[in-house]
Amino acid sequence: MLYGKMTYGRGHDDEENSQFPPVIAGGFRSKPVSGEFPIGSHGEQMLASSLHKRVHPYPVSEPGSAKWDETRKRGWKEKMDDWKMQQGNLGPEPDDDPDAVMVDETRQPLSRKVPIASSKINPYRMIIVARLVILALFLRYRILNPVHDAIGLWLTSIICEIWFAFSWILDQFPKWLPIDRETYLDRLSLRYEREGEPNMLAPVDFFVSTVDPMKEPPLVTANTILSILAVDYPVEKISCYLSDDGASMCTFEALSETAEFARKWVPFCKKFNIEPRAPEMYFALKVDYLKDKVQPTFVKERRAMKREYEEFKVRINAIVAKAQKVPPEGWIMQDGTPWPGNNTRDHPGMIQVFLGHSGGHDVEGNELPRLVYVSREKRPGFAHHKKAGAMNALIRVSAVLTNAPFMLNLDCDHYVNNSKAVREAMCFLMDPQTGKKVCYVQFPQRFDGIDKHDRYANRNTVFFDINMKGLDGVQGPVYVGTGCVFRRQALYGYEPPKDPKRPKMVSCDCCPCFGRRKTKESKRGANGEATNLEGVDDDKQLLMSQMNFEKRFGQSAIFVTSTLMEEGGVPPSSSPASLLKEAIHVISCGYEDKTDWGTELGWIYGSITEDILTGFKMHCRGWRSIYCMPKRPAFKGSAPINLSDRLNQVLRWALGSVEIFFSRHSPVWYGYKEGKLKWLERFAYVNTTVYPFTSIPLLAYCTLPAICLLTDKFIMPEISTFASLFFIALFISIFATGILELRWSGVSIEEWWRNEQFWVIGGISAHLFAVVQGLLKILAGIDTNFTVTSKATDDEEFGELYAFKWTTLLIPPTTILIINLVGVVAGVSDAINNGYQSWGPLFGKLFFAFWVIVHLYPFLKGLMGRQNRTPTIVVIWSVLLASIFSLLWVRIDPFVMKTKGPDTKQCGINC
Repeated sequence: MLYGKMTYGRGHDDEENSQFPPVIAGGFRSKPVSGEFPIGSHGEQMLASSLHKRVHPYPVSEPGSAKWDETRKRGWKEKMDDWKMQQGNLGPEPDDDPDAVMVDETRQPLSRKVPIASSKINPYRMIIVARLVILALFLRYRILNPVHDAIGLWLTSIICEIWFAFSWILDQFPKWLPIDRETYLDRLSLRYEREGEPNMLAPVDFFVSTVDPMKEPPLVTANTILSILAVDYPVEKISCYLSDDGASMCTFEALSETAEFARKWVPFCKKFNIEPRAPEMYFALKVDYLKDKVQPTFVKERRAMKREYEEFKVRINAIVAKAQKVPPEGWIMQDGTPWPGNNTRDHPGMIQVFLGHSGGHDVEGNELPRLVYVSREKRPGFAHHKKAGAMNALIRVSAVLTNAPFMLNLDCDHYVNNSKAVREAMCFLMDPQTGKKVCYVQFPQRFDGIDKHDRYANRNTVFFDINMKGLDGVQGPVYVGTGCVFRRQALYGYEPPKDPKRPKMVSCDCCPCFGRRKTKESKRGANGEATNLEGVDDDKQLLMSQMNFEKRFGQSAIFVTSTLMEEGGVPPSSSPASLLKEAIHVISCGYEDKTDWGTELGWIYGSITEDILTGFKMHCRGWRSIYCMPKRPAFKGSAPINLSDRLNQVLRWALGSVEIFFSRHSPVWYGYKEGKLKWLERFAYVNTTVYPFTSIPLLAYCTLPAICLLTDKFIMPEISTFASLFFIALFISIFATGILELRWSGVSIEEWWRNEQFWVIGGISAHLFAVVQGLLKILAGIDTNFTVTSKATDDEEFGELYAFKWTTLLIPPTTILIINLVGVVAGVSDAINNGYQSWGPLFGKLFFAFWVIVHLYPFLKGLMGRQNRTPTIVVIWSVLLASIFSLLWVRIDPFVMKTKGPDTKQCGINC
């Protein structure tokens, strides 16, 4: 199994087994698919222009010409039919030839943009512009009207408000062009799965990564693997690679059990077309599982499959239980040899193919997708780059063994919820008109196991349903680390294909200017300087002539050859044994030394959020990405739902953003030379790296209300009626922007409000610590970790929601909450004591303080624990009213007699 001598999991009863599987070798397309336009044909150019550029279909003619008269005489109906056919909305006539209709259908686009209705998007854009103007007027008024008796508070508030305005611009304007998309899966099948012809859908390699089986349960990973093996896609086109970066024998044995259970689970899924195809989630569905099922044997087979899965779970749990205690001599495999990964920091590379072509069949004798276990080599003294390094190792292994042109990566806890998800992505990546320029298709993240109210905004709906839709209308969404289908060539650092150049103008010798240009071009052609590269891919030729491939890709001839195969596939003459040996070589720990891996190729190193950097580099090269939101969510995962775990997750993301901001790949200064990154896209990337720094002004701004209430000062002078219009207009524009945003996106107001609340909670806790930790790491070289101590919880539904785990991240928001509550108590008690005239100035301060308290309310509920003990609101009001009463009692002091007499402070002892 190890050191390049691993079993390959294929039978030996077929002579073809000595060759590599035909599916892998069949990456090249020898002939065009029936009904597909030949590349460079006139029809393709006409279709591209009519579908994407919305060019009028009639030729340009001068009025008075014969063509003009002929066009003008055409009836209105004919013109409308032409226009509808141009848009792909006109169906065939009933008496049309069926073959012609089929050919016409295959020529239709595989997807289309669905613009947001103008009645929704135009008011939204108008209010954004209005808000920008109002914001400028508001800041002008604030700067020109200082508060002289509280200049420090005024200056702090001005700096904070200017930063908030800058941050809002970075966040808002990339949402200027939101779009939806629609895919046509039937057209994809008609084009690439013609009956009687070879299946021409592109192969896809799935990547799943895991590290520690104690933190990432093998049963969860197994469900992800099973959902991948059962996707609705040709089995010979699917390969699944599991990266075990912890070299755990527990993970290895669990994957072996998963491969055996897949022989029963995959045919069951495809026979009855069930969704989702992760068994844990399918059997946990609280729906009528008999709906739409017509096969008489379904109930019996489902009951038997559920029993099989429960037995499978018991075997997995036994493996995990055995792994809890490591034997003194280390783990021993079934053949009696020591497990090579006993030392997780010093072990050789390991590869095992469990399922594969002609070696893995289900219980019905059908072929199963390839399943490969990979654990890259680890040695002391080498930089392994965590997840990014593991993903790059998977790129190279998959290139050697299968070399699919597309790759889909998933976290180990994200299962395939929609079995047609890969087909959805192929509608964009395999589109003959626009697909060649798409580097990846990103799906939104959706989560299971989150409570109904989503107290800590775990669903992140505002980002996935608003921000990402907006970016899709610019240059494409950012890569978010999972649920993404990549084009392999884009990860190799290649640039997208260029548009065909316009044909040069042909002229006669009558014009001196054009005559000279023609002579010059003809001379260049005669000299042979311009004609050598005609008809050849200029970019690839330039790369081959100018670049040292070994320095770029590493010292592997087989891998370097695979990088030039745009359509994928491996040489049919390669033997499995030689490919396995080469695969072991490309995952050695020293393979990336003195290469471009991690800097220009693959997942980019330099940040713990390698996903942002990787997508950013692709967009800087001119690629675009696509955001695909099928009606049934493509993938679903799990999210931390208690307060402490959620804050630590946000801390990790924010720290990665700080690292990117100070790196050479910072979007603030990187990528201007090529000029291929659109400005609104750059705004979005800048926002992803600077948002943690908003925590500093946000912390100051949340502290200001308490200081104002305790010192009886305020950040604004007394305002006139005219000046109050600025504040009213600003608040109206803020709410109007939010309401119109919810209107076009479909996000609920509760989800929007939860996002606003957690923006404050995370801003004054996790983001603040990320800035401090990032500065310490970059400027002083000090690597600080904020650990979490957990307490046990119940196994009931959402029991983890109420788990209290103390962490230092809880200190800043707790402090802010307490001082604002104390400030409210002090301000109200002072106003009651001083009379009616003091209530007017108090209202502005109280509104300011309650804004902070309301945003921190979910945090307070998290601190209070379970609701069934004492209602949180009762505790809050009890503390508040008791404090006010106590302070009033002390301030009034009714038991001390008030005596009238001279002021002792003025005349002293001689009064």
